[in-house]
Amino acid sequence: MAAHTDTQRVLDLATRKGLLRTRDLNAIKAPRIILTRLTGAGLLDKVGRGLYRASGHPGSEHESLEIVATKAPQAVFCLLTALQFHELTTQLPRQVWIAMPRGSHAPRIDYPPIRMVQMSDEVYSAGIKTVKRDGVTLRIYGIAKTVADCFKHRNKIGLDVALEALKEVRAKRRASADELWRYAKICRVANVMRPYLEIVG
Repeated sequence: MAAHTDTQRVLDLATRKGLLRTRDLNAIKAPRIILTRLTGAGLLDKVGRGLYRASGHPGSEHESLEIVATKAPQAVFCLLTALQFHELTTQLPRQVWIAMPRGSHAPRIDYPPIRMVQMSDEVYSAGIKTVKRDGVTLRIYGIAKTVADCFKHRNKIGLDVALEALKEVRAKRRASADELWRYAKICRVANVMRPYLEIVG
């Protein structure tokens, strides 16, 4: 009877959380062997090392971000990944771009491939938005901060990508000139961005 109860509790937890980590079972005091049994029975799908999802649960378009957020809660999605999330680029990044505080080690994640950028405390903590997808909290930079980051890291992603993002943001009025200027100063790219901000208005 206890095994049946554990099984049901694990399935309920998987349904509620969207993505289930092996260690989440500690909270409900269920043995980890149940994950193996439920996967074998086709009731859970293994989506990464130590990560499971209820079988038949449709993977969302943000599944790779959900996996990274579950494995590395400190990570903030940035640059190309944030541009894609905010629908501000035509590029499809091959890696998930994350920001971590300076001095951090890259999180050990088998899949999806990640690209980490280290940021100083003030730059790392500025402009973070949180959104929920399938029960997982994603930390992602807002639009104005993302544009400033793109200019800051233009050597990594290309100045053309930063300019495309800035034009798109201003054309669609997704961020004000004041917001862009504020983050340009925080990211110390005010001098780089000034002429482009003047051109796009």
